[in-house]
Amino acid sequence: MIQRILLLLALSFSLVTSAQPEEVKKMHETAKAFMRTGDFDNAIIVLTRALQKDSKNLELQKDLVMSYYLKRDYSKAMEGAKELISRDDADVVSFQIAGNVYKALEEVKDCDKMYKKALKKFPKSGPLYSEYGELLWSAKDMLAIRQWEEGIKNDPGYSGNYYNAALFYFYTKDKVWSLIYGEIFVNMESLSERGASMKGLLLQGYKEKLFADADILKGEEKNKSEFAKAFLQGIGKQSSLINNGINTETLTMIRSRFILDWYETNAAKYPFKLFDFQRQLLQEGMFDAYNQWLFGTSENLAAYDNWTKAHAEEYEAFSKFQKSRIFKMPAGQYYQN
Repeated sequence: MIQRILLLLALSFSLVTSAQPEEVKKMHETAKAFMRTGDFDNAIIVLTRALQKDSKNLELQKDLVMSYYLKRDYSKAMEGAKELISRDDADVVSFQIAGNVYKALEEVKDCDKMYKKALKKFPKSGPLYSEYGELLWSAKDMLAIRQWEEGIKNDPGYSGNYYNAALFYFYTKDKVWSLIYGEIFVNMESLSERGASMKGLLLQGYKEKLFADADILKGEEKNKSEFAKAFLQGIGKQSSLINNGINTETLTMIRSRFILDWYETNAAKYPFKLFDFQRQLLQEGMFDAYNQWLFGTSENLAAYDNWTKAHAEEYEAFSKFQKSRIFKMPAGQYYQN
């Protein structure tokens, strides 16, 4: 969380420094250097003096509050955070910083009010939905999932809500969204530690949830999502392939046949980027390598290493392709109810 906000601060800093007076710009760069090395006392000294020269500078004020927060001077951080989010020009990052401060002080009720205010101002902000949901979840409030779903619906290009929603559904009886959101997240954060851990949950989900009953539609009578029902029906057509158990090879076959069937029966009604991506991999001969990457490392790392050596050309082609693209879900492909 802190790393993400520091990254956002760095990006916003690069966009606004050119508009700052030269002296203030240099002071801000100096403060940033102190923040990067963990010298928050000096960062605070420099930022405070820079704000005396440019009192309305939002970026300076965000960094000052963040420096107090990272120094663990939460009293000063709270004082600054309240001032920060009261500004007319407070942006999403301002509210994220304030959220961190409220959480550090365990001010749950005030933090809840703050996120509601933030989302009223920024109703399309995926990060705010994600962090508000995390606040609710920390209080064991199951309504957290509503925030993550709203985040997916309103800001489908932000990965955090897929991660949180997938984890939530993995611990429910859900058979669909844990797998779909989990796979979307893995493709959005293919190189992160969270992405690697999600792969293991996906393999577990196929084994323990999707195919737990011979009748794959059992318990789905009240599912209001027609997309989810269509997904289960399509997968159910291939269930005979698991008579000898589930492994990476059988999942590749099941998923290959599912995609072919989906584009004959449901693709026109439910356009979906994840399935488009899988179909592209099938057409370009990389779907085996993709499934090995997705499931093989969790199932049996040694077997996966052997596969990559035996299929070096295929593995290299997929790796090159994967590094060359950014997976992002588009708007208008939300089918959850």
